[in-house]
Amino acid sequence: MVVEDLNKKWKRVILSTSPITPLEHCEWLNKLLMEIWSNFMNPKLSLRFQSIVEKRLKHRKSRLIEKVELLEFSLGSSPPCLGLHGTRWSTSGDQRVMRLGFDWDTTDISIMLLAKVAKPFFGTAKIVINSLHVKGDLLLMPILDGKAILYSFISTPEVRITVAFGSGGSQSLPATELPGVSSWLVKLLTDTLSKTMVEPRRQCFSLPAVDLRKKAVGGIIYVTVISASKLSRSSLKGSPTRRQPSFAVDGLQEHFDDKDLQTFVEVELGELTRRTYVRPGSSPQWDSTFNMVLHDNTGTVRFHLYERTPGSVKYDYLASCEIKMKYVSDDSTIFWAIGPDSGVIARHSEFCGKEVEMVLPFEGVNAGKQLAVRLVVKEWQFSDGSYSFNNFRVSSQQMLNGSSNFLSSTGRKINVTVVEGKDLITKDKFGKCNPYVKLQYGKVLQKTRTAHFFNPIWNQKFEFDEIGGGEYLKIKCYTEEVFGDDSIGSARINLEGLVEGSVRDVWVPLEKVNSGELRIQIEAVSIDDYEGSRGSAYPGNGWIELVLVEARDLIAADLRGTSDPYVRVHYGNLKRRTKVMYRTLNPRWHQTLEFPDDGSPLELHVKDHNALLPTSNIGDCVVEYQRLPPNVMSDKWIPLQGVKRGEIHVQVTRKVPELQKRPSLDPEPSLTKAHQISSQMKQMMIKLQSSIEDSNLEGVSNPLSELEALQDMQEEYMVQLETEQMLLLNKIKELGQEILNSSPSLSRRSSGS
Repeated sequence: MVVEDLNKKWKRVILSTSPITPLEHCEWLNKLLMEIWSNFMNPKLSLRFQSIVEKRLKHRKSRLIEKVELLEFSLGSSPPCLGLHGTRWSTSGDQRVMRLGFDWDTTDISIMLLAKVAKPFFGTAKIVINSLHVKGDLLLMPILDGKAILYSFISTPEVRITVAFGSGGSQSLPATELPGVSSWLVKLLTDTLSKTMVEPRRQCFSLPAVDLRKKAVGGIIYVTVISASKLSRSSLKGSPTRRQPSFAVDGLQEHFDDKDLQTFVEVELGELTRRTYVRPGSSPQWDSTFNMVLHDNTGTVRFHLYERTPGSVKYDYLASCEIKMKYVSDDSTIFWAIGPDSGVIARHSEFCGKEVEMVLPFEGVNAGKQLAVRLVVKEWQFSDGSYSFNNFRVSSQQMLNGSSNFLSSTGRKINVTVVEGKDLITKDKFGKCNPYVKLQYGKVLQKTRTAHFFNPIWNQKFEFDEIGGGEYLKIKCYTEEVFGDDSIGSARINLEGLVEGSVRDVWVPLEKVNSGELRIQIEAVSIDDYEGSRGSAYPGNGWIELVLVEARDLIAADLRGTSDPYVRVHYGNLKRRTKVMYRTLNPRWHQTLEFPDDGSPLELHVKDHNALLPTSNIGDCVVEYQRLPPNVMSDKWIPLQGVKRGEIHVQVTRKVPELQKRPSLDPEPSLTKAHQISSQMKQMMIKLQSSIEDSNLEGVSNPLSELEALQDMQEEYMVQLETEQMLLLNKIKELGQEILNSSPSLSRRSSGS
């Protein structure tokens, strides 16, 4: 009933055309606020403000504090008092506004910080904020026919904070006041308010007709910088006029200067920045579109105008403007900005894919200098794994069957494929680009191979164990250089609530650089599906045939610039190896190994052989074979991980033939061959012992290498024997089952027993 009554009053306010309404007392409002503060407002606002405070603390620390951590955050049980002297609606231009007194004087808040104190002090201390007083006047502005309200302080509010100091545990400071901390906290809060919600900076509170109860955790937005109008050096902030002494008429001289103006716009969203091309004249036309990523349900897109000085690498800042945006719980998006004469520009996009065009005045400059932009929200992503795009909502399994589809960190695997990149930058003076990508998810690091183009293609797949708690996939892109690799951008992707059976294919723009995007494909796989795909589709009736063909472009492990590479193969508990190829970076083995197909991971470790010293690792990889169809050979080059370059060429087949059709590795019986190998190993041991007694170190290398190869060959034949035994037993079971099925009397006797 209260909600319905308030909605009726709100409609009357919006529809009212009177320039000013009668003074209204606010006792009812403060009473209502008191009733809902403890159970609703306090926990919701505490959670929201906690994230804001944590971000601000990272960037703004006192000189006496080396590191600060937020331990506790609660706004207490006492809400602020609103409109103690009453309030009324008035009109400013064509905008309805309300001026509302705000007085929050509370002594039961609980905000606790743990500070590591900088020199000359040592140790830690707890900083407890136990009282807060904020007093000022709020300005409320309804926009979009009452669908939302913009709010801000008319001027910087009065702020007072009381701080207590306590023990921080072992090796902590005594509970005495640290000089300057109280004033630092006051300044921190005041600056935060000034930059975010003091006129004309405004926050938005939406009033949707429908609440879908979806938590947006990120989005993709396309920003187009269209054009600017009436630019001139003399009126733009940050750039004094450059008119040279001339006998020309002033007006003509100014016109010449503005015509000669060369400008570009830098678009900023969080740590992501992009630049338009440079265009000449006082009314430049850019029409540049950028793919931007938002990591929250709100964001601010800033536009910075620069002038490029001809014949120089110097850029001069001219002016700025910004647009704020917010996801609304009815699946729409609100955009708002500062209009002419500190007014309001607001737009509403009812669904993803709808274009919004805005003409923004540059802040702090003469009227008429404007920037035209276009924004399109391509997608909103939600914490339950669903996402909205192009007027459609793709639901997660939670929306389909009513149960949560999000599993714990041990319940799913995340497959991430780095597909390709485009428009990557280079820091090489010769214009070369040798990019590679590092992925970090939790504590796990993965790396692609190095490419050699500005638009590289990797198509490399990596696997991670899913981590709960909203862990981001961190992406860093580098270019390989002779004297150290250079960073050419980074990004992060929220993997919260991924839906099984659906591959997310996205272009991710790189942050902290002016250009560059990576195409990433992400898929969540349940542990049951994963294990099922790993295991044999033909249990107990097949084997894996692996042919190690060759490798190329390996790294040099020796001082002479070469390597002596061989491959160590791990398959479950089994280990095999190839022969050593001496003094080459492009070895050819052409060796065939076989393993019983039990679904174990097939890992390859490329090593550099050393006779006396420990072997060096020159790359690793995993051979994916689990989803191969039977008796179909997969021929592929696999990039090596953990090194800057190198690939290995393998052929892998899941063999599932009839027992009598299985070819043997060798026409000789396996046992006879194994005895021959044992005899050869004894001879090599005699040679080795002789070389050691003669102190012939060069003669030690070859017998050692041959011994290792013979040992691996012996193990290989033992595996063949095990495989043949397994296949024979399976065939006996099949024949026994056929006999039972073909004889009814035997079948009945078997079931009776």
